[in-house]
Amino acid sequence: MKVLTDYEGRKVRLTDERLAHILEHPEMVGMEDKIEETLARPERVIESLSDPEARLYYRFYMGTMVGDKHLCVVVKLAQNDAFVLTAYLVSKPTGGRQLWPKSE
Repeated sequence: MKVLTDYEGRKVRLTDERLAHILEHPEMVGMEDKIEETLARPERVIESLSDPEARLYYRFYMGTMVGDKHLCVVVKLAQNDAFVLTAYLVSKPTGGRQLWPKSE
């Protein structure tokens, strides 16, 4: 298990089981360091539409195995705990309430 730090200084657990799940998708192999970077330096953080305790951290990467894509890292916030649920590549961020950067 790895403990990562997000842009707010929150400790986020990435268990071996969750990492294995993420790496079942061939396009995610080699993206482990990008998961850490996306949590620490996201370009956008959105509250999940389906789960208000889940946060979607996005960062754009050029030249992934499937082209230029946004990496989405989904983090579940529980009381005194935060952990990665999954991570995947998408063409564009999905809807939901943007939490960061704060819109004026």
